[in-house]
Amino acid sequence: MITALRGMKDIIDDAPKYQRILNTAIDCAKRYGFSLIETPILEETALFKRSVGESSDIIGKESYQFIDKGGLDVSLRPEGTAGVVRAFIEKKLDRSNATHRFFYHGAMFRYERPQKGRHRTFHQFGVESFGEKSVYEDAAIIALARDIFDSLDIAYNLEINSLGCPNCMPSYKNKLVRFLENHSTDLCDDCKRRKDTNPIRALDCKNEACQKIYQNAPLIADYFCGECKSDFETLQTILAHNGIKFAHNKKLVRGLDYYNKTAFEFVSKDIGTQSAIAGGGRYDKLVEQLGGKPTFAVGFALGVERIYDLVDSPKEGREKEGREGVYIGAIDPSAIDDVFQYATRLRKKIKTFVEYEPKKLAAHLKNADRLNAKICAVIGEDERKSGAIWIKNLESGAESKPQLNEWLKAITND
Repeated sequence: MITALRGMKDIIDDAPKYQRILNTAIDCAKRYGFSLIETPILEETALFKRSVGESSDIIGKESYQFIDKGGLDVSLRPEGTAGVVRAFIEKKLDRSNATHRFFYHGAMFRYERPQKGRHRTFHQFGVESFGEKSVYEDAAIIALARDIFDSLDIAYNLEINSLGCPNCMPSYKNKLVRFLENHSTDLCDDCKRRKDTNPIRALDCKNEACQKIYQNAPLIADYFCGECKSDFETLQTILAHNGIKFAHNKKLVRGLDYYNKTAFEFVSKDIGTQSAIAGGGRYDKLVEQLGGKPTFAVGFALGVERIYDLVDSPKEGREKEGREGVYIGAIDPSAIDDVFQYATRLRKKIKTFVEYEPKKLAAHLKNADRLNAKICAVIGEDERKSGAIWIKNLESGAESKPQLNEWLKAITND
């Protein structure tokens, strides 16, 4: 028997949760003026090296990278932002001097040790906003993520920080590099490597020994230029005025190289060590870095599998959302063709479940209840002869036997 690869998980039992999370996120994103973008799962490896950064473990250790049959160095996407930026530039949207807002969702791939809430193939929902400099857009992006989690009844804590800009980052990096060099003998190999590639990434190390050292590391907040300090103070004011609770985590950094200024994470205490359920921030230099015109940009992504355990189980979800749709089946074998015809008509207007095999009434009622249908409609020999249909409303328990054509017209509003 062939089984799924290690860390590759089918979405079957969790499909109702997956769909609920996506539907909720999409609905919230549309209310904020975002529209769908779909990008390929496979991209040139160079795209991720230039965006995510070779100093990141995602590129250095976790990339699904190979040479295709045409000799091109390609990778399965490890995250969504790089592909969206590539498409934004390729479609010349960076030249429009307008604001563009996109949402995306889909599978990402990282070759890492599988564990609860973290798989080698996983799914993200994300949003990217291009062309808006105002820190109000940062606040709107955070508010959008907040709305998604509130709509899903997920408890969270919001942590924010600023990573500075090219004006204030160099002096901070110099100070941080000196600090890392003074402790180099006690750092893990990854942090020693990051010291020479992207030292701020060292602060994101999960090694406990390194984290103890970094308790005394210099903080970027002490090196802010005037603009970064003003923007970050303004962001905190906007969030506070709009009832969005947050904590300033002065050591928060993002795991990707392209972030600058605003960085944030939504974290949960209810999912163990993998506490981050969404994260994002500003990346004003990435479009230019990938060959486009300088463009302001900000976004976030949430991990769908990360929040499975925080979302209602399918049964609870169905009870909250109520019954929906029509189940239709036949008792008399000669009525199967009619059942399929009527189901096809119903499906133009209403969610419809159809049973292709003749069954006893009790079996049809059991199936309709399992599928959470609102109406169970059955045609037997007597109904077929009289042009009627037997109906039971599974919410109220009411039963009736109306004329079939009249019932079809009424339920489909034809």
